[in-house]
Amino acid sequence: MVALASLVTHQIGHFIDGRFVQPHGRLFEFLNPSTNETIGAIPEGSPEDIDRAVSAASRAFKGGWSRTSPEERAELLFEVASGVEKHAEGLARSETLNTGIPIAQTRGQIHRAAENFRFFGEMATKVLETAFPARDEFLNYTLRRPVGVAGLITPWNTPLMLESWKVAPCLAAGDTCVLKPAEWTPLSANALATIIDEAGVPNGVFNVVHGLGEVSGASLVAHPGVRLISFTGETTTGQEIMRNGSSSLKRFSMELGGKNPAIIFDDADLERALDASVFMAYSLNGERCTSNSRLLVQRSVYDDFIAKVTERVKRVKVGDPFDKRTELGPLVHPDHWKRVVGYIELGKSEGAKLAAGGRRPPKLGRGNYLEPTLLTDAEMSMRVAREEIFGPVLVAMKFNDEKEAVKMANDVAYGLTGYVWSRDGARAHRVSEEVEAGMVWINSHNVRDLRTPFGGVKQSGIGREGGTYSFDFYTDTKTVHTPLGEHQIPTFGKSESQKPREENSDGR
Repeated sequence: MVALASLVTHQIGHFIDGRFVQPHGRLFEFLNPSTNETIGAIPEGSPEDIDRAVSAASRAFKGGWSRTSPEERAELLFEVASGVEKHAEGLARSETLNTGIPIAQTRGQIHRAAENFRFFGEMATKVLETAFPARDEFLNYTLRRPVGVAGLITPWNTPLMLESWKVAPCLAAGDTCVLKPAEWTPLSANALATIIDEAGVPNGVFNVVHGLGEVSGASLVAHPGVRLISFTGETTTGQEIMRNGSSSLKRFSMELGGKNPAIIFDDADLERALDASVFMAYSLNGERCTSNSRLLVQRSVYDDFIAKVTERVKRVKVGDPFDKRTELGPLVHPDHWKRVVGYIELGKSEGAKLAAGGRRPPKLGRGNYLEPTLLTDAEMSMRVAREEIFGPVLVAMKFNDEKEAVKMANDVAYGLTGYVWSRDGARAHRVSEEVEAGMVWINSHNVRDLRTPFGGVKQSGIGREGGTYSFDFYTDTKTVHTPLGEHQIPTFGKSESQKPREENSDGR
């Protein structure tokens, strides 16, 4: 068994059928975002590796996991949650090393990962199965049954938390899985494999194959033995995944990009709106799908509110992510740093005003550090107002009235979340209903209730996960019909003298 601490510095292999497999073939380095020095290497992950992992998952599914009781699965998930809590500090430091997210925030993410395993463990014993009595003639009832092997593809932002968000309901439902983590942030997947192994989850139920998305990820999506694909990531990647998996009619759950608005009306509690909007724009280094990356402010309070936002943004503490006082750490990878900086330069060329940030901090020359950035006086015609940047960049615009605010909020390809700030309860609810988003918070930042559905509309995703909605994805619903007596059955071809009775089925 591999010690958890060793996963931080050693070369990483796949985890297949209950054991770590030494990599073969090409290796790819992954970096410390604070310095861009190499942490370790991951294997390329070949189609053969994917096939071995899917075969192991299929054997485990058919060999007993799918028939374990919900109570047994719940107990194992509780053990995983306890393992995450036991190793919480080491996991948080590993996440910070690999992602650049400040340690104060990764500690919260590790707590949330443990909470996910415990929550879905409890949900395993509470999945709703319904009965439909029909006029004392029939009893019709539904059963929930696991589907099979799931391919779980996770992104590089908050990797362990998002892995737990997929793995926990998958295993709770009785499915098995192959996890393909992001190649930039592989540490947490192997740490999770160790914890799951220590918890006593049977071999083959949980597998990890590392590698590039276009090789191992594409092989996982195309594999005929994979029935389900749950993906979190960029929209164009999600589109490609759906194309690759369509030939085998896989079931997809997609949580994709966002360009989420925070709509600030002039009657809002502006201090609370300020706190929440700055936090949601720059926490997790701005690399979060639910970030309010657009700030829509009513014209009558725009100048005063943006002045306060500017002052606050300039005081956000950028620095060593292992310093508990740091609020904004380095971006995950040099390529991503270049992409985000490219959008800042694009915004300035489009006519937006650079009110704060936009540079590498003077005393942080190494790594992927970037000052928190505020672009103001933007217009909806600008690309920075319409495209996902996924970094510490907040784009501010003004609106005149409620109708214009809703129009601006909806005038993008995405629809993941929205935030509405107003003391007028009727208006807040009215706008929330009109904003095209899968989730809306009124007078609040993103505060999650794990029982509620999570997902987006338009190009922000397909499907919902969370609470019972996760089990809608990870299980098949079977309906069983049983008569309570001898009901009438139509007869065909019984005899020429006996006329056939009228058929009473629905013809399907």
